[in-house]
Amino acid sequence: MEELLRLEKLSVEYKVQDGYLSAVKDVDLSVNRGEVLAIVGESGCGKSTIAHAVMRLLPLHNERITGRILFEGTDLTQLSDAEMIAIRGKKIGMIFQNPLDSLNPVYRVGRQVEEAILLDGKDMATAMRETEQLFADVRMPDPASQMQRFPYELSGGMRQRVMIAMMLSRYPDLLIADEPTTALDVTIEAQIMDILTKLKVERNTAILLITHNFGIVAETADRIAVMYAGQLVEQGSVYEIFAQPAHPYTEKLMQALPRQSKEEGRLETIDGTVPRLTQVQPGCRFANRCPYASETCRTQDPPTVHAGGTHYYTCHTRKEDR
Repeated sequence: MEELLRLEKLSVEYKVQDGYLSAVKDVDLSVNRGEVLAIVGESGCGKSTIAHAVMRLLPLHNERITGRILFEGTDLTQLSDAEMIAIRGKKIGMIFQNPLDSLNPVYRVGRQVEEAILLDGKDMATAMRETEQLFADVRMPDPASQMQRFPYELSGGMRQRVMIAMMLSRYPDLLIADEPTTALDVTIEAQIMDILTKLKVERNTAILLITHNFGIVAETADRIAVMYAGQLVEQGSVYEIFAQPAHPYTEKLMQALPRQSKEEGRLETIDGTVPRLTQVQPGCRFANRCPYASETCRTQDPPTVHAGGTHYYTCHTRKEDR
């Protein structure tokens, strides 16, 4: 498969009162054309920070970024603001977590999608026609009528469809979906993910899916990247990760998934808390919660272990030795 996006030793730090907070540390990751890569992990692990770093949209503008973000061979961290504007929307689209915050409340939703199409030099009649077709593609009932509505008149699922239509309007090569089904019921969630899967198949679009929903991951993703406290701890195909989770954190996550029946006992929990990240120190960030941790884990960065195929994890203790 053709590689589209590559992160090389990407680190993101935020300036805080007592120094810098290490939100993402030394992440190496790639996304190929026509595949869905899911980044999973608990809240605050750095998933959305990676997405906003790729788009150069980190919100506080007090960040310090090191490493490289290569898109089609071009390092996005070295581009000017004007050059990034040309890439956003056209080459890389993003579906944000809360569509109501992303849509302008005083403009009709059809008009907001048309504006994106007009950026490519098309006339208004063409933009209106393409917007109606896009609304139909994302399964909006009565597309022509829905184009005339304001965001507050639509449900959460409908607003998310508008955001997807807006991102599809310029046919991006990479679509970043940041928790695209948050606060949606399971029926609408399934429809949204079906739309994204159809997009991947029909347009060979790469999708970077950010979620904590393992059900969505199992049904939609081709590969998984597991993050903990800003570090990438494990990655591999869906089958490799679900069948043989290798990192202790991934094992704990899998054990915490809901069971088929209550007779299987209480869900597992992960003892301890996420470490304070204002002081970057060597060692595994999961060491204080890991049942296999040794002094080496607390003082030395873990090596990357190849578990076979596309499966890699970072740990001082090999799975077979536990």
